[in-house]
Amino acid sequence: MLTIKVLGPGCPNCRKVEAHTRQALAALDPQPEYELVKVTDPLEISQYILATPGLVINEKVVAAARIPSPAEIEGWLAEAMQAT
Repeated sequence: MLTIKVLGPGCPNCRKVEAHTRQALAALDPQPEYELVKVTDPLEISQYILATPGLVINEKVVAAARIPSPAEIEGWLAEAMQAT
């Protein structure tokens, strides 16, 4: 199972990262089991990154301080699925 964390206070950029992540998940075949968690607590966010938005897949920071494309996220998700 994939654990995906979207890091940020809930700003428009953070919501865009979440939307791109959902798009990437929908494009995967087969559909993975996953848990999507929104992390808004500044202290918890600071354990991973210094600037938001951020994306963490299976406790690995894959993006920080930028909005990755759905295609980029799909690649990271596929990579994480192979590793599990």
